Amino acid sequence: MKTEEDPLDPTPTKASRETLAAIRHVERQTTDAGGLALRYGGFYGPGNAIGRGGEVVEMVMERKLPVVGGGTGVWSFCHIDDAASAAAAAVTRGAPGVYNIVDDEPAPVSEWLPELARAIGAKPPMRVPALMARPLIGEHGVSMMTKVRGSSNAKAKRELGWEPAWPSWREGFRRGLG
Repeated sequence: MKTEEDPLDPTPTKASRETLAAIRHVERQTTDAGGLALRYGGFYGPGNAIGRGGEVVEMVMERKLPVVGGGTGVWSFCHIDDAASAAAAAVTRGAPGVYNIVDDEPAPVSEWLPELARAIGAKPPMRVPALMARPLIGEHGVSMMTKVRGSSNAKAKRELGWEPAWPSWREGFRRGLG
């Protein structure tokens, strides 16, 4: 798991490096001006791609979202309701800085994707070697499935007094997709 100070994980692609550099620039400008920046985990819940009727859920139902490689990329999630409560906590109690708004349980793709399939009543996801997936999803996609690292919410909990209502994506996937 990456540290709470800088969970962004540069990947080998030029586009990814440029995107991350832009995010860091905006965060630096924001905090230098006395503001705060919130880094959210992957959203799930009503109205999201990982929510009832959402694009990711449909892909999992149709077995079109496989575990790539070993599925060792570690993702951090955030229920949409927790995103809202964290934003409220940040504007009322936040000091300038960067806060990771994620649940308490970063998880590898090889763990969360099959659990999402179970939660929605789908067959388990297929597995595809990274070499075969690369032409379809690109280097960034492979990196997201095999290299990305999760984030810690310790600073947000400590400094904002924020606690996620959905501390684990496991329960959130079972009961909080909408």
